[in-house]
Amino acid sequence: MEKKKQLFFAVLLSLLQFSSFPLVSPDFTPLDNYLLDCGSNTNTAVDTRQFVGDSTSTGSAFLFAARSVSVSDASPSQGPSPLYQTARVFTGLSSYQFQIQNSTTHLVRLHFFPFSSQKYDLSAALFNVYVNGSLLLSNFSVPNNSSNNKTAVLKEYILMVDSGKFEIAFLPANTPSFGFVNAIEVFSAPPDLITDAQVELVGSARRINLTSQILETVHRINVGGEKVTPFNDTLWRTWIPDDDYLVLKSAAKSVSRTQPPNYQSNGASQEIAPDSVYMTAQEMNIPNSSTSMKFNITWSFPVSPGGVRYLVRFHFCDIVSTSLYLLYFNVYIYDYYAQQDLDISSHMAPFLASPYYIDRAVDSDSSGSLLIRVGPSNLSANPNVNALLNGVEIIKFANVEGSIPPTESKKSNVAVVVGAVVGGFALICLLITATLLRMKCREKKKAQLKPDETGVWSPLDLYGGSSYSKISEGTLSGSPARNLNLGLKIPFAEVKYATKSFDKKLVVGTGGFGMVYKGVLRDNTRVAVKRGVPGRQGLPEFQTEITVLSKIRHRHLVSLIGYCEEQSEMILVYEYMEKGPLRNHLYGSEFQPLSWKQRLEICIGSARGLHYLHTGSTQGIIHRDVKSTNILLDENYVAKVADFGLSRSGPCLDETHVSTAVKGSFGYLDPEYFKRQQLTDKSDVYSFGVVLLEVLCARPAIDPLLSREQVNLAEWAMKWQKKGLIEQIIDPHLVVDINPNSLRKFAETTEKCLAEYGVDRPTMGDVLWNLEYALQLQQTAVNREPHEDSITHASDLPLPRIVPRIPSSNVRIEEDSYGNSEVITSQVFSQLITNEGR
Repeated sequence: MEKKKQLFFAVLLSLLQFSSFPLVSPDFTPLDNYLLDCGSNTNTAVDTRQFVGDSTSTGSAFLFAARSVSVSDASPSQGPSPLYQTARVFTGLSSYQFQIQNSTTHLVRLHFFPFSSQKYDLSAALFNVYVNGSLLLSNFSVPNNSSNNKTAVLKEYILMVDSGKFEIAFLPANTPSFGFVNAIEVFSAPPDLITDAQVELVGSARRINLTSQILETVHRINVGGEKVTPFNDTLWRTWIPDDDYLVLKSAAKSVSRTQPPNYQSNGASQEIAPDSVYMTAQEMNIPNSSTSMKFNITWSFPVSPGGVRYLVRFHFCDIVSTSLYLLYFNVYIYDYYAQQDLDISSHMAPFLASPYYIDRAVDSDSSGSLLIRVGPSNLSANPNVNALLNGVEIIKFANVEGSIPPTESKKSNVAVVVGAVVGGFALICLLITATLLRMKCREKKKAQLKPDETGVWSPLDLYGGSSYSKISEGTLSGSPARNLNLGLKIPFAEVKYATKSFDKKLVVGTGGFGMVYKGVLRDNTRVAVKRGVPGRQGLPEFQTEITVLSKIRHRHLVSLIGYCEEQSEMILVYEYMEKGPLRNHLYGSEFQPLSWKQRLEICIGSARGLHYLHTGSTQGIIHRDVKSTNILLDENYVAKVADFGLSRSGPCLDETHVSTAVKGSFGYLDPEYFKRQQLTDKSDVYSFGVVLLEVLCARPAIDPLLSREQVNLAEWAMKWQKKGLIEQIIDPHLVVDINPNSLRKFAETTEKCLAEYGVDRPTMGDVLWNLEYALQLQQTAVNREPHEDSITHASDLPLPRIVPRIPSSNVRIEEDSYGNSEVITSQVFSQLITNEGR
């Protein structure tokens, strides 16, 4: 009998250890846990927790006050919580000090309830609050509109606290004023509440480390559900319903689930949000008679205007699908993608209803409202067109400035008080001035860049979202290719086989993204393997490259064979281009110089590839980084355009441009795009014009070793072209090879490409036609076009005078992907290269 029992428990333990069903984690117990009921001489039980009165012998050990008194509410029955029946009033610099055991993220909550005591009306208080000497709240007050309308204010902060002493200080803002607090909470947060991962700033390529910030909770919303009280939250938080924030209530329909969520190790825990948040949601309210309606659900949350930075945490749990991999939708902040083509299943398989969250940072605009939207993806297929949201938190990046000396004793220091008040006043004046200037600048920028935001039910465009939504640059969560159901994924083991475990002897290039290896797949396909280096810039390029190249195929565009994202790797696998980048065949290497006919054919092939990009879809694709290192040659010198990491969808039919941060390579940047941040396909035309000059003159777009007037190739060459002397600066190897009529047509085409304004430049189709005509002139020696002058033969032209140049061997070059190279510019140009640029 005993053996049967032992066998039974052994089997049960085995099932618990190896069962595929997730286990619910126990309640969180903080290592540091300080709870004070300020002004109270007894302990108070609230939400299963015990708050220690700071007037008791235990609680008074935390108080370091020069001048403070305990006060009680004259009408305690009106208080919303037992904590709000007493308070500590500060008439001078005072503080609480806590001993922190480990350096980790902590939650700090300050409770304020403006009741009236016999001596003090707390609604008249005006004071500053400091944490470890840094200003947290400036000129803070809690107004009390009437005796029957008292409102408690809870200030919650999330911050990294070092081990040792942690101090919260209170200082009256002026002499007759005072400060107060009703309760204080300081406790260590779960390790997964705020991680070391950097958060993407939407609408930008920047990423922000959260652990170095002080974060202040502004909104905590249970979408589609009822209010959640601290009693039902493992971190004692309050979640409020979303009803008051829905812009159009008829667009949403609340849904719920009775079973607890299926928590996964790679998803959200009960500390991230409680069960009740993940068991309710708002989904699209699609009529039963329609299966094809597409619109967005929109919420509007009040925030501080004028570029104040916020962390937005989205909570998701698929409680509406009947099986995995059915629900695809987009998430927006303002008119930027926060997440495109979100497929929760890809992150939380094999369980439905598994909690998952996404963090994004955003700067508020001048409207004072933060708009959040969810809507169906372009990947959504009937009858599964839907979108949902379970919860959202909006947390402000606290602007912590100023300082105050820590209080080491209970004696006040008048000099410290006066200095802090004067310094705080001066600081406030500076902050107000800086904020007004910043708001003015942002309003001007928003007026130029942001479209109207009044539409809610506007139809989705080709890539999802409303007709004015923009794709957020640098957005990647999981695999974009997987979200697109692409059959391009290559196992990491296959990549290792192709590159012989990334043998350094197979390295053919290196750049900002990482190493590029030559490889051979098991089916003998020769490939180029671009392997990203963890921590380097390249995540946005990885996403965009897959997205663009998975949709297009063209003889003159480099093909994507596949990708790999296993084991934290970011690897792209392309067709192998035997001859490498065009640049290496023009200068800076020992390759045999190309003939003029070869150069024309390469330019024509490149133009065909770019023309296909610009016209192959409704909006077209703008490459945004056209240069000689991104034009690769195969074994037959066939040109193919490569590197689509910075590519963007072109403007819609009713738009003239795409407003976006300036990116590209210095020397190739369209000056109109650089000045106005307005991108069009004519920006690619300008960059291609610079490539044409490189082909003709065999020198870099920027060469800092040359004289001042020769540094910029486009400016220098156009001066000679305008004088009708372009033949005097061409590559010496072309002098006896080039037909003068072909040269003239080529130079005229280049000049048009480099026009200052995009409207004056030709389309890539026109450029292609002109280059093909230049090739015809070269091959057939056609004497003239009707509009050309009488110079038709090479013998009619004077011998070109080659302007002396620094030999290309002296140009300092750095390798890029596929052996691409970049000329290193001097300090003279450093101020012109923006952080946004590539």
